[in-house]
Amino acid sequence: MGKAKVLRIVMLGPPGAGKGTQALLLAKAHSIPHISTGEMFRGAIRDGTELGQKVKAILDSGMLVPDEVVVAMVRGRLAQADCSDGFLFDGYPRTVKQAEVLDSLLRELTQDLTHIVDLKVPESVLLERIRKRGEGRADDSMEVAAKRLKEYWEKTAPVSRYYVDTGTRLIVVDGLGTVEEVQRRIEDAVVGSGKLS
Repeated sequence: MGKAKVLRIVMLGPPGAGKGTQALLLAKAHSIPHISTGEMFRGAIRDGTELGQKVKAILDSGMLVPDEVVVAMVRGRLAQADCSDGFLFDGYPRTVKQAEVLDSLLRELTQDLTHIVDLKVPESVLLERIRKRGEGRADDSMEVAAKRLKEYWEKTAPVSRYYVDTGTRLIVVDGLGTVEEVQRRIEDAVVGSGKLS
């Protein structure tokens, strides 16, 4: 059997779509690093670093972390050896500007993205999911959730269009159903789609 094809994936989707869960499952299934800027930030917050304190104040207000901060973290992560055989970005890029910067960074590293997976879930379902899981996460009060969704539609949703316009393979996946159903849809779309473009 030949070497498995390299997967360099970006997982997109609004808050509450189940993106984090699906990203972890897909990364694990293909033994590639799961790169979550959210996890990086939570780590910095947990460690009480200067960056962590700055990021906490921004996230608690429902705003997005500035591009230059995110890009510096991502550049450092991609330089690590485990990313040479593929990776999966979860929750990044969040803006068209970040997508452009990521593209130029990957060009430098001669590592083009192979797939963009965009999880689609109706807004009414997203708000209900966020409300249900709201216990214990400061950023999940309904007011902040609504603000995060507004930020998503304004700043992150256009990233899908950017990838369509630049010719990167965009796979839109229905995010409704059980974790297993959605996982199967993603797996079929990524691996069952024949040759990578």
